[in-house]
Amino acid sequence: MKTDDFDYFLPEELIAQTPLKDRDHSKLLILDKNTGEIIHERFDNIINYLNEGDVLVLNNTKVIPARLIGIKEETNAVIEVLLLKDEGNNIWECLCKPAKRVKVGTIINFSDILKLECVYVGEEGIRKFKFIYDGILLEILDKLGEMPLPPYIHEKLEDKNRYQTVYAKKEGSAAAPTAGLHFTKDLLNKLKNKGVQIEEITLHVGLGTFRPVQVDDVKNHKMHSEYYEMGKQTAENLNKAKSEGRKIISVGTTTTRTLETIMNSYDEFKAASGWTDIFIYPGYKFKAIDSLITNFHLPKSTLIMLVSAFAGKEKIMNAYNIAVENKYRFFSFGDSMFIK
Repeated sequence: MKTDDFDYFLPEELIAQTPLKDRDHSKLLILDKNTGEIIHERFDNIINYLNEGDVLVLNNTKVIPARLIGIKEETNAVIEVLLLKDEGNNIWECLCKPAKRVKVGTIINFSDILKLECVYVGEEGIRKFKFIYDGILLEILDKLGEMPLPPYIHEKLEDKNRYQTVYAKKEGSAAAPTAGLHFTKDLLNKLKNKGVQIEEITLHVGLGTFRPVQVDDVKNHKMHSEYYEMGKQTAENLNKAKSEGRKIISVGTTTTRTLETIMNSYDEFKAASGWTDIFIYPGYKFKAIDSLITNFHLPKSTLIMLVSAFAGKEKIMNAYNIAVENKYRFFSFGDSMFIK
């Protein structure tokens, strides 16, 4: 299976640069994974496609202002650092640019309250830093950091909360779980009132989700691990739904990867936390989810491979081509797809 098999043509003007004024007014392409039938809707009408007893699973991770720009101590070179993973004891795994300027012992200053010392050099721009600071780190990041918008977004984000879901709670992500950006509190309340059960898990989005595939053969791609957790009550509720034959609808690829990781590990849903590097591509047999709400993903990405595994590559590629014809907006601030 070749990475190029997951390529498609996307005019640049269809890459969404800003969020819509109303979160739930994005377009919604509904794809029947069994028949390939496609329906065009608006996202807030998803309520008409979810039924009483269905379980909607959300990823409640919260994006931190993970992008820092500092000055290398010896040379005054400008260095950009993207926080990826908290490894404890004030050590963070980060992505660095330009990485070749950062070696073990390099010190980067961000202000008089924060500096980073490189303690490990990895491949592909990965570095580990010891954080040296006074105060509470998240408060310092709020002051000094920027929201880590993807590189294909060139417009300034006026309201940084628009790169958070309305249900974001647990801080730790380097990117938003973007399928959830379409929900409003009002829409979630309407779904609850209809009898849709809403559950939450956490996966802190990191390099595993957004790292491009740089190998020709899909199977040679190495996923980076990301932290996930599921609580006891959520596990019990999901097991009950499964046993009663009710649908489990995953909001986003990050939620999907968490649910599938746990199901693969335990053959049931279970209170669990840890690191997952699960890589889902065609041929994978889904055990946890019945339906998926997701955005339109980058060509040749692990995310388009995951949705192709779920709905079939031909059906996904056909849906993407139809979305392009119908001027859907793509990627993080773009429109949505419901694979049922």
